Amino acid sequence: PKPVHGMLKWPYRLHGHLFISPSSARSAEAKAFAYCPYSRFRVGAALLTKDGAIFTGCNVENACNNLGICAERTAIAKVVSAGHREFKAIAIASDLREQFISPCGGCRQFMREFGSSWNVYLSKLDGSHVEMTVRELLPRSFGPDDLGMEKGNSTPSKL
Repeated sequence: PKPVHGMLKWPYRLHGHLFISPSSARSAEAKAFAYCPYSRFRVGAALLTKDGAIFTGCNVENACNNLGICAERTAIAKVVSAGHREFKAIAIASDLREQFISPCGGCRQFMREFGSSWNVYLSKLDGSHVEMTVRELLPRSFGPDDLGMEKGNSTPSKL
């Protein structure tokens, strides 16, 4: 990578992988820490906050399947527990060669909690990627702003 004013110039290629941003490089690194003895499906995520901090996460499986946690939610939980609430982007990496990794429905809703206009980078093992927004991943979504909308009378009618 060639430095530009003390920073890496993005995108850059390292060890045959294309990294489109600092968070995409960190998501590939985070994948190495995945705990996935059951599925053997490693996923890493790196979340870039509005102020430039990067937090990583990996998937953590559990013998009781529904108690596992995805990489995206791990990264978001770390960011929130460090006091951040506004995000620029999340990059997601896996070992998929033929298709881009995509967040599950639960992760999409978890991302939506923190806005719908921030970027999501879905990648393949070779580092190629597609860029989307949370809104594109979860159109017509339900979020915190919906809780404040005016509601009608919800009393059920008598039969």
